Amino acid sequence: MKSIQFYSILSFVLLLSFTSIAQTDKQKELEERRQSILQEITNIKSFLFKTRGEKKTVLTEVEDLSQQIRARENLIRVTNQQANLLTREINNNQSKIEQLRDELVELKEDYGAMIRKSYKSKSQQSRVMFLLSSEDFLQAYKRLQYMKQYAKHRKKEGEKIKEKSALLLILNQDLIDQKKQKDKLIDENRIAKRALDKEKKEQEALIATLKKDEGNYASQINKKQKEAAAIEREIDAIIKAAIAKANKAAGVETKTEATKTKLAFALTPEAKALASDFTKNKGKLPWPVEKGVVVGRYGNQPDPLLPNITRSHSGVEIATAANEEAQAVFGGEVMRVQDLKGTKAVYILHGNYITIYSNLISLNVKAGDKVVTKQKLGRIFENPLTGKTILKFYIYQNTSKMNPADWLYRM
Repeated sequence: MKSIQFYSILSFVLLLSFTSIAQTDKQKELEERRQSILQEITNIKSFLFKTRGEKKTVLTEVEDLSQQIRARENLIRVTNQQANLLTREINNNQSKIEQLRDELVELKEDYGAMIRKSYKSKSQQSRVMFLLSSEDFLQAYKRLQYMKQYAKHRKKEGEKIKEKSALLLILNQDLIDQKKQKDKLIDENRIAKRALDKEKKEQEALIATLKKDEGNYASQINKKQKEAAAIEREIDAIIKAAIAKANKAAGVETKTEATKTKLAFALTPEAKALASDFTKNKGKLPWPVEKGVVVGRYGNQPDPLLPNITRSHSGVEIATAANEEAQAVFGGEVMRVQDLKGTKAVYILHGNYITIYSNLISLNVKAGDKVVTKQKLGRIFENPLTGKTILKFYIYQNTSKMNPADWLYRM
């Protein structure tokens, strides 16, 4: 019976430990996400709202508010998840505390009964008399062993009470800490919700202004889309020409799209190893800027104002600080430097992968240069009309577009 009770206590403690570890890991993950979103909100304020009310158009104001609202909604959602997890942890701890208290009461009652029995036994006859009244030496020896075991058992039961009492104190303190943490998260969420409501009202007022001139707004979006499509065609042509040139130099015939086979670099063993290393780092590549916030996401995105308009990006647009420099996300060779309208783009080849850093105003590298991870490539252009510094970043594998969010760390 006592053995069963011991294993029951051991199982309870182990279960408590494993549950606590799992919950702690989940809380840690949520807290990291919350801190990441808080940093994103700080970056949005720093990179998008630094010239608010001075240079921005109404359209730009709406777009920036959309970024902030999206981040704020994510913050509220993650904070709610943290608070809900804490609620479950608090409920679990309360159940464990009640169970421990019941077990402690039972242990103390058993221990008290044992002490009373021992006292009565002691008052009736001394230990010496108990031993001397033995019929023979063997019986005396057995009685001595019994007395030792009984004393040992009393000590063990007393230790169990101490251990359970200590565990109860720990759980009570955890409960107090968890309740404080939950109250803090709830207070922070109230503040975030008030800020969100204010931003949404501000955005609604700006949208109402834009709606009065919806045709002009739509034409601005269409103009941006045409410019983006033209840039995409240029990138496609540059990559195809680079593949053809590299393959010709290697003495390899370049397959055309007419054969229904996509164009691809004929890789040397070194280039194949570099491409393999690039692939292994998927999801772990550093951002192409020290600090930034994504303001244009990859793929087709519905317009926040006009649902019938879809915005398309072949890469991502990242707002960053003024005078910030673009940095290589992986080692490779500068394949090409492209001159655009007043800005430049750097193409870096990583085996059969290409990363492109566009909207640079000055360069630190030239075609043929070998670069390493995080090497500075050039300063990013700051738009004098909006006051924004935005890097346009693309990843291609041969001629296939890749989503940078799948490759860059925590994008």
